[in-house]
Amino acid sequence: MKVENRQQFLVILTIVAVSLYVGVNFIATPLASWWKVRADKVAALRKQVSDGRMMIRREQALRSNWEQMQTNTLPLNTSTAEQQVVQAFDTWASDSGAAINGITPQWKNDDVDYMTLNCRVEASGDIGTLMRLLYDIEKDPMALKLDSVELSAHDTTGQSLTLGLQVSGLALITSPKP
Repeated sequence: MKVENRQQFLVILTIVAVSLYVGVNFIATPLASWWKVRADKVAALRKQVSDGRMMIRREQALRSNWEQMQTNTLPLNTSTAEQQVVQAFDTWASDSGAAINGITPQWKNDDVDYMTLNCRVEASGDIGTLMRLLYDIEKDPMALKLDSVELSAHDTTGQSLTLGLQVSGLALITSPKP
C-alpha cells in the first residue's frame, strides 16, 4: 500500500470511528432513552384511560356506595356520636355474649372535611364470643374501622381472653359535591 493511500485510509477510518462514537453516544443512546420514557408515559396514559372508562361504567354503583357510606357516618354532634358508638358496642356485646370492660373515646379533627372518633375498647370472653363480637363490628354498616386488634389470655387454658380494639369512626363535616 502506498503512503498516500494509507493516509487516506487512516483519515477515512478515523472519520468513521468518530462518526460512530458521536452517533452512538450523542444520538442513538439519548434517542433510545427518550423513546423508552415516551413508551412508559403512553402506557401510563392508556392505563389511566382504561381506569377512567371502567369508572364511567361503574358510576352508578360507585355513587350509590358513596351515598350509603355518607348516610352511615357518625353524626357531627360529638356526644350523640359517642352515645351511638357506645350503644352499638353494647348491642354487639349482648348479641355475642362478650363483656365490654371499657370504652375510651377521643375525637381528632385533622382535616376540614371530616373528624374521626378514635375509641380504645376492652372486651373479655372466650374465643367464640370475641370472634362473634369482631364479626358483628365488621358487618355493621356504621362507619367504623378496626385499626388494631390485640388478644391476650388470662389463664393457662386460654378460656378467659381479653380483646383490645382500636376503632376509628368517621364523621363528615362537609359533603363533597359529586
